[in-house]
Amino acid sequence: MLNRTTLVSVAGCVAFWAGSGLSGQSLPAQTSPTWTLPQGTAAKDNGPRAYRFTVDYNTANTKGDVIRRQRLKGEYTRGLAGGEVIWKNVTQADADGATGPFPAPQKRDFMEGFRYKNDPASTLQPEFFKGFPATAVFERNLVWDTGMMEMFGQDFEHLKLNEPYSPVTNQDVNMPGVGTFRNHKVVLEWIGRSQRNGQDCALIKYQAFFNPVSIANGGMSLIGRSDYWGELWVSLATKQIEYGTIYENVQGELKLAGQDTTQIISVFRIGTLEPVKQ
Repeated sequence: MLNRTTLVSVAGCVAFWAGSGLSGQSLPAQTSPTWTLPQGTAAKDNGPRAYRFTVDYNTANTKGDVIRRQRLKGEYTRGLAGGEVIWKNVTQADADGATGPFPAPQKRDFMEGFRYKNDPASTLQPEFFKGFPATAVFERNLVWDTGMMEMFGQDFEHLKLNEPYSPVTNQDVNMPGVGTFRNHKVVLEWIGRSQRNGQDCALIKYQAFFNPVSIANGGMSLIGRSDYWGELWVSLATKQIEYGTIYENVQGELKLAGQDTTQIISVFRIGTLEPVKQ
């Protein structure tokens, strides 16, 4: 049986070196010069703003049979004094098979009140997660993913309508205590305008495929690849994310502790980031 340390997702970590479908209200296409993004402005915080981040992990075999599912939820709040953010109410629930019901979620107490300056580079330092259990990789992903989404969504200066832009290519990333990742090519593209939560938004697509990954954590090892992609609805007025998605598939050769043979597995995850209504 595969457990929660069997496989990890690494898209969020990689992005620091450079989340559904289009369900907003689309605006008519235009060719007017007004189709430009605001330049030279930072994200505007008018006090704390809370988000709910939900990520479902689906571990499957080569035939697509889902062996195990894991659901993480957490409340992420940005806009605190000094540019800090904080996590609260992070939980995890595990279920076997494709349809088995999730039990009552378990609180991840070590993340309660986890507060830090919103500086992506610092989250790759060995001491950053010193209060986390060594195998708490899914919880690390919550931090990396939210930082990734905000970084991608606020990159207005480099985006032009329907023109793909690549901020990084073939860059190796070391994830202390987890493994390594080579980000093959990140592509961002501003693909339209939409509305979310009463805000006029830029709709930004991101993707990165064929990313080699090597994981060694909790007595297991994995050699494989990651493909990840998603969409971001970003307010034109504040550069705040109004809705975001992340999809990732990690497939590779897995070797568990105490075993000499490897098995091919795939973990597909789906995440959504959305503001909590006040």
